[in-house]
Amino acid sequence: MIEVEGLAKRYGSRVALDGVSFSVRPGLVTGFLGPNGSGKSTTMRLVLGLDRPSAGRALVNGRRYAEFSDPLRQLGAMLETRAAHPRRTAFDHLLAIAATHGITRARVHEVIELAGLEDVSGKRVGAFSLGMGQRLGIATALLGDPQALMLDEPVNGLDPEGVVWIRQLCRDFAAMGRTVFLSSHLMSEIALVADHLIVLGRGRVLADGPLDALLPDADAVKVRTPRAPELAALIARRGGAVRSGSTPGELRVELMSAAEVGRTAADAGIALEELVQERVTLEEAYLTLTADAVEHRAERTLP
Repeated sequence: MIEVEGLAKRYGSRVALDGVSFSVRPGLVTGFLGPNGSGKSTTMRLVLGLDRPSAGRALVNGRRYAEFSDPLRQLGAMLETRAAHPRRTAFDHLLAIAATHGITRARVHEVIELAGLEDVSGKRVGAFSLGMGQRLGIATALLGDPQALMLDEPVNGLDPEGVVWIRQLCRDFAAMGRTVFLSSHLMSEIALVADHLIVLGRGRVLADGPLDALLPDADAVKVRTPRAPELAALIARRGGAVRSGSTPGELRVELMSAAEVGRTAADAGIALEELVQERVTLEEAYLTLTADAVEHRAERTLP
């Protein structure tokens, strides 16, 4: 388990974290989300003891990470993909790290195979593509067969096969009763793999709960018909909440299912051109949640 209790970090007058508390539990994939500058990277660095908190503490299995004599067996992490010496081969990089923990040469071969690096294990790391660097970083995190994984943007630079591999790796790791802490800006990937979400904004926790709890309960129904005003009146009389859509003849309906909207139209002999049950995506829910916590906002349209 990873536990963060009242964690605060200040850099001069700038507050990076302001009393953050949460737990990352075993058996789950926990997604870690937040806009740029929200404090995600600072939190992960504090968990690993790479920086000192101004207040509070971060614990791994009840202890500070720096207190373990075998930290790689407790928590494997990937924060920087270019952490290896560029003149070392991938195999030598992993072998050197393995030597610090008494990890066998056989285990080095295992993680190289697991990460799909067999064909480039003798190649210097400085010549690696971004995707190969990601695979090496993940292989390094897995080297100690740890109880927990902490990965920052693990699918960055990976091809589709690599993305599917990471997704399955996280699921399998959690299914073994271990802990997965996954930071990413890719909402679609987090939605596919995460069981639990922690969202930061301006150094504070905005949300901490199961994935489904972050998504609104009410789904919307999109319906399009040439007789939109008439259908809208019928839906309203049956208790639905209806408003005009973005295109002519389109309605957006809440408090009624697609089947109920379809029956309402059929009872009145109203032909439908489109009827779709829609659910708010994680990306939409996230943007709503963090709307007031974004430090750097770009213009939405070109001049």
